[in-house]
Amino acid sequence: MDIQIGRGKTARRAYGIDEIALVPGTRTLDPSLADTRWRIGGIEREIPIIASAMDGVVDVRMAVLLSQLGALGVLNLEGIQTRYENPEPILDRIASVGTTEFVGLMQELYAEPIKPELIEKRIHEIKSQGGIAAVSATPAGATKYGEFVAKAGADLFFVQATVVSTAYLSPSSITPLDLAQFCQEMPIPVILGNCVTYEVTLSLMKAGAAAILVGIGPGAACTSRGVLGVGIPQATAVADCAAARDDYYQETGNYVPVIADGGLITGGDICKSIACGADGVMIGSPFARAKEAPGRGYHWGMATPSPVLPRGTRIRVGTTGTLEQILRGPAVLDDGTHNLLGALKTSMGTLGAKDIKEMQQVEVAIAPSLLTEGKVYQKAQQLGMGK
Repeated sequence: MDIQIGRGKTARRAYGIDEIALVPGTRTLDPSLADTRWRIGGIEREIPIIASAMDGVVDVRMAVLLSQLGALGVLNLEGIQTRYENPEPILDRIASVGTTEFVGLMQELYAEPIKPELIEKRIHEIKSQGGIAAVSATPAGATKYGEFVAKAGADLFFVQATVVSTAYLSPSSITPLDLAQFCQEMPIPVILGNCVTYEVTLSLMKAGAAAILVGIGPGAACTSRGVLGVGIPQATAVADCAAARDDYYQETGNYVPVIADGGLITGGDICKSIACGADGVMIGSPFARAKEAPGRGYHWGMATPSPVLPRGTRIRVGTTGTLEQILRGPAVLDDGTHNLLGALKTSMGTLGAKDIKEMQQVEVAIAPSLLTEGKVYQKAQQLGMGK
């Protein structure tokens, strides 16, 4: 139902992940029977979780470890890893600088040119250690470096921007990336994003996307919503884009996964995203807290180093455990940020969902008090859900 903002301007209500709850049905099952497997670009993974392409989250080592643990990590091809032969001193500088000097330092460090030979080298380093080489670039970066990605034999190519669409108007001096042509010509699957609406999702699928990233601005380090005023809360965005996926599948027989990207911190967030229709999720800050993460306990967004309009900041996330503890357990924290796979399996068992497709069909309720009801002591003592 549309709500009147004022004369001549109406809007519909949109919901965030924190505003919904999952409703148990008439059946439960043992969590060990829950099948969490999914496929993206022809690659099957046990865990429907992708580590986002941020410099504080994924480097070669993390990409390999995530692959070994049954998940997936995406390397940012326009970040520190492809600008510097040895990124370690650069990451040390980012972690050590003060808050007021941070933006200027980032703009300085990211002004170093991207080196195509390092793109190929990083992909080779991941693959030589048995990892899945998933990489990311902006549409402009895809135009420049797509041939190097293909030559190096990457497994998946994520083309990402704050908003991606097939209808892009550019100055006459600039030739925009033709997404349909790019998807057709690349010898590897191309994942496109980000978007938040039914119509754009459908157009990106028709352009040949192997998967769609959903989410504008919900990320922990992202400030796009504040800077640009743009975005749709994730629960509604995922549901709308999943509807486009289902309609496209009915029309063509081609199933294109939808990935909820950003704003997901706990196992419960992941469960609710899938219940809204997502096939998998992309997360950043939870993995930035791993001992093996390159960010040294810090996390920053892909648009943070913009030379003209930064749309991200650096946040302190700390280090809470190993990547394996965060992804597969055993959990040593009580706030839902460890053993994300265990949380998903247990939730599926509680809801009676045998696989991801059944999890997408569970009942959802509007529940703005879900995270606060009865939690007065946790909040007062900053324990569990009160942290």
